Amino acid sequence: MEKIELDLGKRSYQILVGQGILAETGRLIREKGLKGRVMVVTNPTVAGLYLEMLRDSLEAAGYAVDTFLIPDSETAKSLEQANQIYDRLAELEYDRKSILIALGGGVVGDLTGFVAATYLRGLRFVQVPTTLLAQVDSSVGGKVAVNHFKGKNLIGCFYQPELVISDVGVLKTLPQLELSSGMAEVIKHGIILDAHYYQLILGELKSIREANPEIMTWVVIGSCKIKADVVHNDETETGLRTILNFGHTIGHACESITRYEYYKHGEAVALGMLAAVRIADRLQLLEDTGLESSLTQMLQELNLPVTLPGLAVDELIHRLYLDKKVEYGKLRWVMPQRIGKVTVTTAVPESVVAEVLIEMGGVR
Repeated sequence: MEKIELDLGKRSYQILVGQGILAETGRLIREKGLKGRVMVVTNPTVAGLYLEMLRDSLEAAGYAVDTFLIPDSETAKSLEQANQIYDRLAELEYDRKSILIALGGGVVGDLTGFVAATYLRGLRFVQVPTTLLAQVDSSVGGKVAVNHFKGKNLIGCFYQPELVISDVGVLKTLPQLELSSGMAEVIKHGIILDAHYYQLILGELKSIREANPEIMTWVVIGSCKIKADVVHNDETETGLRTILNFGHTIGHACESITRYEYYKHGEAVALGMLAAVRIADRLQLLEDTGLESSLTQMLQELNLPVTLPGLAVDELIHRLYLDKKVEYGKLRWVMPQRIGKVTVTTAVPESVVAEVLIEMGGVR
C-alpha cells in the first residue's frame, strides 16, 4: 500500500493506494483515530458490489453504521439530494463528531463532501473512491460541490477529507466507458505538468484498457502525486491550481448544456482538452505541433469523443461565462504550450473559440 501525504497544515491527510484495501477501511479509519457514528453514502450500483464488504470492515472495527443511497446519476449532485441527506442525519440525530463516508465515484464524493462541509458547520468525512476518475481526481484536493442547472459545481466550497482510501482492485469491475472517462483526467495531469508521465500512459494504453492492477496502481499513484503537489502549493485555487482546470472550461459547458445526462465527465473533459489544444494552436501558443495528433490518438484508442454532436455553439459560449473561472467578466483559459507545460490567459477571442467548436461539429 502506497501512502501519499497531502501537506496542508492542520488539514493534512493521507491518500492510500493499493489492492484489496477496501476491506481494511474500518481498521484504517480507526488507526487514524476517528471515532463516532458512521453514515456511508453510496448508490445502488456500488452498494451491490462493495457496501457489504465496507460495512463488515467498519463494524469489525467497532463502528455503528448507517447507509444512505442516492441515485446513480450526475443529476443526484443537487441541493435537493443534499437536503434529503440532511433530513436523514437530523432524523438519526447525528452530531458533529460523526463521520460520513463517500463510497462511489465523483458524484457520491462531491455530494457527500458538500453535505459534510455544511451540516452542523462541518462533519468529518472519508473518501473511498470506486471509479478511476474519483481516485485520480475528485477525491483529492477538497473541492466539494453540487450542480446548478446553469452550470456545473456552481455551489460548493473547499473542504478536505480526513483520509482517502483508493483500492485499485475495484477498477476491474468498471465498465469500459467509466475507465476511459477517468483516463481523461489522467491524460490532463500529464499534459499540464509531466511529459514523462504522459508518454508512459501513451505506451501503456492496452494494459490500461484491461485495468491491469499493477499498471493502474502506477497510474493512480502518479496522478495523485501530481495533484497533491499542486493542491499543497495552492489549496484554494488562487494561482497554480487553476491549471487543473485544463479541458474543463468547454467540458463543463458541454455537460451543463446537455443537462448532465449525455456526457460522462471524462468524455466532456476530453472534448474540452482537444478544443483547448486547437484554440492554442490558432493563437500561436502551442509549441508542440504533435500534441493534437497524439492526444487525438489517445482519446480515440480509449473510445472518448473527439467531435461535438451538433451542439449549439452560441449556447456553449454563453455557458462558458457561467464558469467559476470567470474573474471580473473575463474567462481564464488554461492553454497548452507543450506536453508538461501550460499557461493561463484571458486573451482568447470568442471568434476563435466559435471557429474551433464549429470545426469539431458544433452548429450555429
